[in-house]
Amino acid sequence: MSSSALSRLSNIHGHLHPSDSNSMIGEGLVKVSPEVSEALSCGHAVVALESTIISHGMPYPQNLETAKEVEAIVRKNGAVPATVAILDGKPCIGLSMEELERLATLGTRAQKTARRDIAHVVASRGNGATTVSATMYFASMVGISVFVTGGIGGVHRHGEQTMDISSDLTELGRTPVAVISAGVKSILDIPRTLEYLETQGVCVATYKTNEFPAFFTEKSGCKVTCRVDTPEDCARLIDANMKLKLGTGILIAVPIPKEHSASGNMIESAIQSALREARDKNITGNAETPFLLARVNEITGGASLASNIALVKNNSLVGAKIAVALAQLREREHSNRGKLQERKKN
Repeated sequence: MSSSALSRLSNIHGHLHPSDSNSMIGEGLVKVSPEVSEALSCGHAVVALESTIISHGMPYPQNLETAKEVEAIVRKNGAVPATVAILDGKPCIGLSMEELERLATLGTRAQKTARRDIAHVVASRGNGATTVSATMYFASMVGISVFVTGGIGGVHRHGEQTMDISSDLTELGRTPVAVISAGVKSILDIPRTLEYLETQGVCVATYKTNEFPAFFTEKSGCKVTCRVDTPEDCARLIDANMKLKLGTGILIAVPIPKEHSASGNMIESAIQSALREARDKNITGNAETPFLLARVNEITGGASLASNIALVKNNSLVGAKIAVALAQLREREHSNRGKLQERKKN
């Protein structure tokens, strides 16, 4: 494990003993689960997971079932899942089954929490479901390098007039965490989102393809110059980004599996209809994305939700493999440094 990650954990926990289930940062502000704490201390693979998808992304009980299945996929592929949420004012990194169930039943009563909302939710001792930006922030705080989500936020359609741009993009520009997603939610303006990420200095890579995926569908029509074909390719990219101290995140876009890809025309038609409804009802800001996703699901007769669940599971599979490859790469480098030091002594 890198010395910087160990240093972060030392600051968070005060010590590195994995049995301390109440390891916290500062004045008890952040709680890291024993399982996540132990994995980080030992340099094992850990995958951060957001919680907005649980509380705002799908209805109960599908949200709880999906959350459990996603964590199981991560574990099956050799990594430890670290779902992030704020419960009773405490940011939690790694949730118990009881905490997952609580978050799922809270649903939209848990505040959708981006970076800007963290201090307020903590100070008011509220419950918060973390978005991509907030999850990235907490993952970076404890040294988690890989984060899996469904799709990131972006520049909204007509964003050049409304200036409605997700904080996910600025977070990617300042927080060194690799985000594994199925691209940008197709309800957004994908070309402008990619332009904005370029301005932020974010490396955008596509997995086993040259074309940026469009969340529900495999293709968006936008080409990307950085292609990665294996978890090891991704690990080397993340490792280089960290070593160079670029200070930015990486977006690794994984196309939805072909068998789950919804009809592009059907989804686009549903999106246009939902966008008109949102404008007519004056639904804006952080309420717009949940509204649009829900309406698209209704219009498509549940097809978009099924695709959403499938792509999240696929991203979890790929993300876990990337996290394992990264942990193995770092372990080899650590071992090689140790051997070199031994030779120098002799």
